[in-house]
Amino acid sequence: MRTRAPVLGYPSVMSRRAAIFFISIGALSMVLTFGIRQTFGLFLRPLHEELGWSVAALSLAWAVQNLLWGAFQPIAGAIADTRGPTSVAFFGGVAYIAGVWLMSEAQSPLTYGIGSGVLVGIGLACSGMSVVLGAIMRASPPDKRGLYGGIVTAGGSVGQMIFMPVTQELIERLDWQAALQILALISIAIALCAFGLPRARKQAGPATDAISANSIGEALRTAFEDRSYLLLISGFFVCGFHLAFIGFHLPQFAALCGLSPTAASDSLALVGGFNAVGCVLIGLMMRRVQSKYLLSWIYLLRAVAIAAFFLLPVTEVSIRVFGAAMGLLWLSTVPPTSGLVARLFGTRYLTMLFGIAFFSHQVGAFIGAYWAGWLYDTQGNYDAVWWVSIALGVLSAAVHLPIRERAPVAAMA
Repeated sequence: MRTRAPVLGYPSVMSRRAAIFFISIGALSMVLTFGIRQTFGLFLRPLHEELGWSVAALSLAWAVQNLLWGAFQPIAGAIADTRGPTSVAFFGGVAYIAGVWLMSEAQSPLTYGIGSGVLVGIGLACSGMSVVLGAIMRASPPDKRGLYGGIVTAGGSVGQMIFMPVTQELIERLDWQAALQILALISIAIALCAFGLPRARKQAGPATDAISANSIGEALRTAFEDRSYLLLISGFFVCGFHLAFIGFHLPQFAALCGLSPTAASDSLALVGGFNAVGCVLIGLMMRRVQSKYLLSWIYLLRAVAIAAFFLLPVTEVSIRVFGAAMGLLWLSTVPPTSGLVARLFGTRYLTMLFGIAFFSHQVGAFIGAYWAGWLYDTQGNYDAVWWVSIALGVLSAAVHLPIRERAPVAAMA
């Protein structure tokens, strides 16, 4: 049987059977981590109406979750890059379980915020997208990274498609507390997925990465001196703004427009279903089209979709069509963004460097989530956030065009 040379820090490139197993585990982890946390917006309406908690306070919990997720992502990534992803992802899974359970037992917005914001945020940083994608892409051959990354990322969309209608049904048939307790029990599987991720080993042979760096400090200096990396980070900020605002506040916006809770949950489920398609398509397109052009088109089309939805009458049909359109453009930014980081700097510190880009994404998410909640409590509408979302989409489309995709310097050991 023909064997392949060591590559990307692993003893050999994955066989087909190993690839299927690792991709399945990675996708399942994304199904659970993303699918469950995306349902948190469905709890906004019952908590606001039944307990009288303000939309701003609940939005702050969601915003803090996004910010801590981003802040801890580079740290979790650095540990995963140097010591392997298993222990990091397992710790994240335990924190995630504790956070969702605390949400179900919360008696005040503060307690709810500690569970939803702090514990789930840290859990996502350690067991979520960056650590899982870093492990999968590092073990993948370069020509398959886009496809494998797209499939794994699509898992988050499948999770959203599954958990949105199920959670809405649980809230209506039981109550918000019982629904969260069930989600906490399901979250146990997140910790178990950690043991199925590919584990990095020391590389034997010549380096193949794109940056010459023997330490984390050298990798950071090289990255932050590169203009393309800074442009990529700034564009990813917009992605976070869009996802946090729409993902958390769309149910409340639907209520403001006189639509049923089912219309909003269906829309967000469609986001998940169509995003699974979008992620895989983008992963395939990365083999033929430069990632910077893919990203530019994604953000421009987002601006068009948001403008059409906001400016036209909002109906039971239009909100579902909007969910499908945004779904195609939702997490499809992730494979080309992580792929660009790998192309510029190699894979040795991929998880950490993508984690830094992701922190910018989460700063945008913090602003989009909390500002929208504050605006609703003070103005009674979301109009300004929709207009800013449109403008940011156009700006991000322009920001990605000057990025150059060739490696800036010689190889990272």
